[in-house]
Amino acid sequence: MANLKYYDVILEPVITESSMALMAEKKYVFLVHPDATKNQIREAVEKLFEGTKVEKVNTMNLQGKTRRRGYTFGKTAKKKKAIVQLTEESADIEIFTGL
Repeated sequence: MANLKYYDVILEPVITESSMALMAEKKYVFLVHPDATKNQIREAVEKLFEGTKVEKVNTMNLQGKTRRRGYTFGKTAKKKKAIVQLTEESADIEIFTGL
């Protein structure tokens, strides 16, 4: 388990058409640190965004894609994505409002 602070866990929000559709169900999608656990993600969301209460967290490990440049092959970096479900009485996350 990585020794991460709560402000190092969430890297950036994922803004796609499917993630915007999930917002109606109070589900928010973030790219998170690859070593972060579900409990660390829950703690980070509750501390970074005032008035939020997390119900559950689902995570996905995304492997790096193979890329080619001439005869050389390589891989892009691995990523981890988290879908955070908020409770009904929880406040919405402000960075997603108005999108």
